[in-house]
Amino acid sequence: MKKKIYTCCFLYTFIFCGAIAQDTKSENYWGLADGKSITWDLTKEEKLPHKDNIELSGKKVSAILYYEIDTAKNLSITKDVIFPQLRTYNKSNEPDWKKYRAYFRKKIGNDASPAISYNEKLIVPSKIDSVKISGMLTFYCTPVDGLMVTKTIYPSMENRFLVEQWDVKNIGNTEKEVFFTNYNLQQKELGYKGTYRHEVYSNANDRMVLAPNESYSFPMYYGATLNEEKASDFDFKEALKERKQYLKTIRENLVLQTPDEIINTLFYFSKIRASESIFDSSMGLVHSPGGGNYYTGIWANDQVEYSGPFFPYIGYKTAKTAAFNTYKKFLENIPKEDTHIPYAFEVDGIFPMKHLDRGDAAMIVYGTSLYLLSTGDIVQSKKLWPLIEWSIAYCHKKRNKEGAVQSASDEMEGRIETGTANLSTSTLYYGGLRYASRLAKELKLFDKASLYKKRADEMEKVIEIYFGSTMEGLETYKYFEENNLLRHWICLPLTMGIDKRKEGTLAALFEKLWTKNGILVELNPEVPVEKAIFWDRATLYALRGAMKVGEVNLAYDKLKSYSQKRLLGDHVPYAIEAFPENNMKHLSAESALYCRIITEGLLGIEPMGFGKTQLSPSLPKGWNHIELKNVYISDKPMDISVKRKERKLQVKVVSDGKVLLNKSIKNGNSIMVIH
Repeated sequence: MKKKIYTCCFLYTFIFCGAIAQDTKSENYWGLADGKSITWDLTKEEKLPHKDNIELSGKKVSAILYYEIDTAKNLSITKDVIFPQLRTYNKSNEPDWKKYRAYFRKKIGNDASPAISYNEKLIVPSKIDSVKISGMLTFYCTPVDGLMVTKTIYPSMENRFLVEQWDVKNIGNTEKEVFFTNYNLQQKELGYKGTYRHEVYSNANDRMVLAPNESYSFPMYYGATLNEEKASDFDFKEALKERKQYLKTIRENLVLQTPDEIINTLFYFSKIRASESIFDSSMGLVHSPGGGNYYTGIWANDQVEYSGPFFPYIGYKTAKTAAFNTYKKFLENIPKEDTHIPYAFEVDGIFPMKHLDRGDAAMIVYGTSLYLLSTGDIVQSKKLWPLIEWSIAYCHKKRNKEGAVQSASDEMEGRIETGTANLSTSTLYYGGLRYASRLAKELKLFDKASLYKKRADEMEKVIEIYFGSTMEGLETYKYFEENNLLRHWICLPLTMGIDKRKEGTLAALFEKLWTKNGILVELNPEVPVEKAIFWDRATLYALRGAMKVGEVNLAYDKLKSYSQKRLLGDHVPYAIEAFPENNMKHLSAESALYCRIITEGLLGIEPMGFGKTQLSPSLPKGWNHIELKNVYISDKPMDISVKRKERKLQVKVVSDGKVLLNKSIKNGNSIMVIH
């Protein structure tokens, strides 16, 4: 009987999702271009005015670009340019907590602009024909008097400046003499590292004669210098070369090919956002969330749990280095006394955040163990093993009498009630024990491997007995003992492969909690849906979890509608953090979680040891293939190909021209790759 009811639920979900996908299509602003970009055609756009924002990052600069296009198709843009390493003094009229967000930053509006004159007229390229996002942001202005202006914005990947590159093209039939007046602004400010100079200037020739179809390019710089640094060292051509090389690396590694171009493209964009948000710091290169608030800092959830385990697969050395530096920082700060570990190290790592236990030890054992198994690096594993051991011991000690791991909060840091022992902390601990047991075997710590496996088995029972519950008529989980409202993190057991309550849990997630923006944090009948809180991270975990427990068709239906909204809708082109908090900023670790839907969910990539990786691929209905090229497993590039062959899947894995695996399996079954 239960099976029949469940099938009906899925049928309802399918019909409901089809309606959502149809609605979202009518809400699209953007269109797919060449698999590497999306474009917005303003010549046909009727949904105006419209505004949006996007973040672009390099190692010493990040910029949130707020752009708005009015009903007359005039562009207004404000650049919030942030220099993460330059810590500023607090203002006398600000609260003390502002020191955690004390980045040297400036907002620059439309007035900061060079002047172009032709035929005794100032050319104002304010109207826009189209916009392109391609790892850079490009505005194509409506031609004026035979001159077409294109503005492309990108960060320096290595230095402290943002570029707005102006390309002026003569699209007329005759030669044109064009004059330029440069813009120049400099502001000085004292900070903790010395004298900061904010430099905004253009660097165009005074005069250019353009033949028909000839273009002239010049930069507008938005930069900062420290002490003896010189703005004259800014080089837009070198910055463009660096950005293009970075995008080439991201484009050529971990390449996803499926029949769904929206998912392929958002996967590529997610790789960009996840791995560009890496900054120089006193801790070395570190990955940080961004979003205007979080730079040169690391967190036990965003970096340890979300992005760190993903970075080994992408084949981008900078990202892997940043991940290791994060784990190393936590290792160096294992408490000497009997207390919890800091949950973050903010502002160049100088501020350890240790006032709250969010279940961070569970995040650490899960993220660190999974990262190390994925890298296959014995040296790093030996170095970081004490962090894993300490985290397991801490979690084991924090169990209540029923065996659930206690923590004061979870990664939402008290925004919503979590009781004394929540499902997130216990489930992450369970997953961490599983991975730590495998890692212990690789380190020949067989007693530890056996102990951690035993504890994992015990934790699985605790998750079922302590958290298992009937909620809203569904056999799912309560988030904590006194909890009586459905919560987003009931998806976590699914991501660990626990399927005992999958039917009720999936119905709760994808019917009760689901909205056009993904999964709500809590199903509270007293809060209208339009005002309810959602965080993308739970949606991304839930989609991965559904695939992990074999419900690929349900997950794909939801993934498709979610991806279309995030890539082509009203706020693009990345996964977001939350609403209403932080106004849906494009925090970078969420993009790593999107990619993990494919790697760990759809393909079921799971490291079993340094030389063994399990694949559990599933193809949704209507798909005949999926390929993941140049995926780095144990630091070796591999190509994974899955093709539908009658009622089975042909799975092929190739590395360095050598076929490691070529077998036929049932959809969703597991197979081992020895490498």
